Amino acid sequence: MNIAIIASEAVPYAKTGGLADVIGALPRYLKKLGIQTTIFLPRYNDIEGTFVKDLQIEMRKVFTVKVFKKKNYYFIDYPPFFKRDGLYGTKGVDFDDNCERFTLFCKAVSRFINEQNYDIVHCHDWQSALVPLYIKLNKTKTKSIFTIHNLGYQGKFPRSKFSLLGVDEKYLKHNGIEFSNDINFLKAGIVYSDFVATVSETYAREIQTPELGFGLNDVLKKRSAHLYGIINGLDYDLWNPQSDDMIYYPYHDFTGKMKNKVSLAHECNIKAKRPFIGMVSRIAGQKGFDILTKVVDEIVDMGFNFILLGTGEEQYCDKLKALSQVYATCISVNIKFDNKLAHRIYAGCDFFLMPSLYEPCGLGQLISLKYGTVPIVRKTGGLADTIKEFDPSTQSGNGFLFTEYSSQALIEAVSRAYRLYCSRELFKILSQSCMEYNFSWEESAKKYKKLYQILLKS
Repeated sequence: MNIAIIASEAVPYAKTGGLADVIGALPRYLKKLGIQTTIFLPRYNDIEGTFVKDLQIEMRKVFTVKVFKKKNYYFIDYPPFFKRDGLYGTKGVDFDDNCERFTLFCKAVSRFINEQNYDIVHCHDWQSALVPLYIKLNKTKTKSIFTIHNLGYQGKFPRSKFSLLGVDEKYLKHNGIEFSNDINFLKAGIVYSDFVATVSETYAREIQTPELGFGLNDVLKKRSAHLYGIINGLDYDLWNPQSDDMIYYPYHDFTGKMKNKVSLAHECNIKAKRPFIGMVSRIAGQKGFDILTKVVDEIVDMGFNFILLGTGEEQYCDKLKALSQVYATCISVNIKFDNKLAHRIYAGCDFFLMPSLYEPCGLGQLISLKYGTVPIVRKTGGLADTIKEFDPSTQSGNGFLFTEYSSQALIEAVSRAYRLYCSRELFKILSQSCMEYNFSWEESAKKYKKLYQILLKS
């Protein structure tokens, strides 16, 4: 089986979020299952590689695009589009030529793979979503899968840019790529791929509802017979407290974890003799900061310390920084990107909070489990698929959940967590059992292999 994987980012070459981790890890685990993969990315900045060939791509005018190769990666090179400081924009503002940039990328990839012998083209998110359409137009035997990592980002552009795509106007219609009189790349991936996938079973159901469908719920309902949910895995080569060289002390049990807690308290200049709630997150409404900021003071008054790492929307950042000044010995707010501190928060905190409005998959809860840091999450998307409410009487479950998207429901879950923390022996048992959960890419890769096999037989 020979698979072409197409995306806009992948570790270690380019990253803005979880997509890069998925594309960096999944091919390695597919290889263990005997599946050959080739990954296609834009050539951002000066990613090293060996020149392969030139492609002449027409997009209102002819562009000369170079293709470079490194191991099992091909990079589409056009410096005016991809040699920039950001992948999609700077300072929170999208580049105004993203339509041109990723149309060129999709066209170049499609041209190149049309000359190769791939069984399946597996595309990820809106930046690669035109490829299934181009594959159909090429009339090859190659099948296509389109994976949605976050339906909230769709690649919507003015109708006036449609001619860049170089396809017949019959595709610019309600059951094609038109959406609210614009063109919608993500919709193209949904409509023209053979199968559609997303990153958890619950999220696959949620995106077919008006509440979380972002206007595409009816389109997705029409594809429901070929819509699949597969939870992302976690790369335990990178996230393992026994071998993590970024944390204070490698550990395999609760005692070792508590040593990390003391060191984290010292680094963040907060009290060590309180339970710690940690967050490593993009600071945005989607991640639950609108309901969280209203009750941070209640969480501190309950007896918790709160440690946050991330960047994002100014309104929430300012509010949280102000709270950290009021509660200087109990709150540590770190508005930055710091990979080492992220690892240390996972290792040193007692609880990990994810109060998301929606969460397609989530990696934070999977990482926190491995580090024995008990998740407190809203029951949505991948969080609902991976976290189950802890029952003290049976000692089953691995965290604390709330369903209603409200500050009150959040506080109630945090309160249950606090009561358990006060039962020290039970909390120790839960923390230790969390470390035993396995959400490795090995299991997720097996599910993808099965999906590929179903597609090839269809």
